[in-house]
Amino acid sequence: MAIDSALRGASSENAGIAIAVISSFINGSTFVLQKKGILRSRARGGSYLTDVVWWSGTLCMIIGQIGNFLAYNVAPAVIVTPLGALGVLFGALLASRVLEEHLNILGKLGCVLCCCGSVMLLIHAPKAEATTRLELEERLLDPVFVMYALLVLLLLITLIVWIAPAHGSSNIMVYVAICSLLGNFTVPSSKGLGLVAPDVFGEGASSSRALALFLGLLGTLAVSILTQFVFINKALECFSSNMFEAIYYVAFTSNVILASALLFKEWTALTLTDSFAMLCSLITVCVGVVLLRISQEALITWTKKEAREKMD
Repeated sequence: MAIDSALRGASSENAGIAIAVISSFINGSTFVLQKKGILRSRARGGSYLTDVVWWSGTLCMIIGQIGNFLAYNVAPAVIVTPLGALGVLFGALLASRVLEEHLNILGKLGCVLCCCGSVMLLIHAPKAEATTRLELEERLLDPVFVMYALLVLLLLITLIVWIAPAHGSSNIMVYVAICSLLGNFTVPSSKGLGLVAPDVFGEGASSSRALALFLGLLGTLAVSILTQFVFINKALECFSSNMFEAIYYVAFTSNVILASALLFKEWTALTLTDSFAMLCSLITVCVGVVLLRISQEALITWTKKEAREKMD
């Protein structure tokens, strides 16, 4: 019986990994297609809401989010989330073809460092998770998590209402901060829906408390995704899709780690080795982000003569 259970768990985890990989490639094409649609509509002088390419990117986003939801509910989040790095690399490759957004050697190195740092960060992140609805309810009411959620909500309101209108179009980190902070709600809500659903739709399910929690999580997930959708498109109107996707992935990943650690008390399981590895991973990520930002303004050539001619 124990062997059968282990085999079923391994099979479920493998299915989750496969879904996550496919979703990552689909999500990687989302920003590129939406950016292409925005550029096409801007050239015509119309709205991107009437552009077919933009809607194809939106459809990819919907499919990718559904895939992520399925993957989070059949495999641990610490396995699923790092695979989003594949989407960043695929998006950069696709953008160079479709949007002709050239990445110099610094940009490519920064992108790789961002992905590698994020993957290592999640590999060494604590891995404990809630497994039942009652356990999830208890942790959602934990004072530390409640205070953290309220702080994130306050930051989001400040960014959306005051900072974004004034500085969003000139500073990419404003839109990145909004979209990544929403990750504190999207991933826990996705995981929570999977934990609560059996008590709502399973045999003999009649708990009004479970139904209320399910609807609350579903509403939180819907609002978070729709808000992300709006500000992702605002960012793509102003900034390179390569740059936005890489920085957004890093910031989103970091927020998911922090939210999961607070909600599921995972930090208590960290060893000294894992703590040191996470610190090194964060430094790697920061270096990658800096290189990616510098690459947008730096002139990199392989020959000294060519560099001087371009500077003149």
